[in-house]
Amino acid sequence: MDYFIELFFSGLTRGSIYALIALGYTMVYGIIGLINFAHGEIYMIGAFTALIVSTVLSIFGFPLPAIIILTLLASAIWAAAYGYTVEKIAYQPLRNAPRLSPLISAIGMSMFLQNYVLLAQTPDFLPFPALIPDFDFMEPYAATIGSSDLVILVTTAVVMLLLTWLIKFTRTGKAMRATAQDRKMAMLVGINVDNVISITFIIGSALAAIGGLLIAAHIGQINFYIGFIAGIKAFTAAVLGGIGSIPGAVLGSFILGLTEAFATGYVSSDYEDVFAFSLLVLILIFRPAGLLGKATIEKV
Repeated sequence: MDYFIELFFSGLTRGSIYALIALGYTMVYGIIGLINFAHGEIYMIGAFTALIVSTVLSIFGFPLPAIIILTLLASAIWAAAYGYTVEKIAYQPLRNAPRLSPLISAIGMSMFLQNYVLLAQTPDFLPFPALIPDFDFMEPYAATIGSSDLVILVTTAVVMLLLTWLIKFTRTGKAMRATAQDRKMAMLVGINVDNVISITFIIGSALAAIGGLLIAAHIGQINFYIGFIAGIKAFTAAVLGGIGSIPGAVLGSFILGLTEAFATGYVSSDYEDVFAFSLLVLILIFRPAGLLGKATIEKV
């Protein structure tokens, strides 16, 4: 039973990280109807920014709480700046182009960012500092759930609550919902659609950076390729739950994380991707729009 609980919390931890990244995919798709394939690289850049900032702060002797807070803020802001830049370069100039054009542009941006970090850093794995200390009160349960797992779960829950509040109860959130529902009508009622799209990229990129920091601190190492793998998994989770649906992205992420954890624990780590993508195929056969997605009717 202890092994089952350990795998369960491991799946929740994976799902939490996938959720933080998948939200960026699903928010952008909900607003402009396109997939930002450079989003995984934004996650990776957030992790590298966290590594650099935390290392510099440690050299100057900052206390651990200050290092954690400043690193989190710096990585989120820096990744948000990259997300904003990607939107302005890869998407805005192609806003009225055929749908394939911004898709190819986003893939090109993904490859550029990946190789840019490769050249700026190193192809090798780099050690990431242990920013999350072990909690004394968790000692009896450390074999089941670690302190980093708990921090990831709590942080993800807080982020989800804040994002829900933002979308449902703020003017920005209402503008985002209006733009997602009908972009032309939103423009007619005075909403600055370009600003709404930019804000969506900024928020999604900041969330991905938080995920990058948390998973890097949890695993203890990073390299330039982590964004590609995490991006594919998070995109899969978003599709599984229903691309364009924020609750669907969260649900799909937890289902994917739990599936991988149990497949790794009871079968083999070599088959975790097989089980995850087989589950995706099965769900899409019976629910083509995803678990919580809505089928769209295209007018001709």
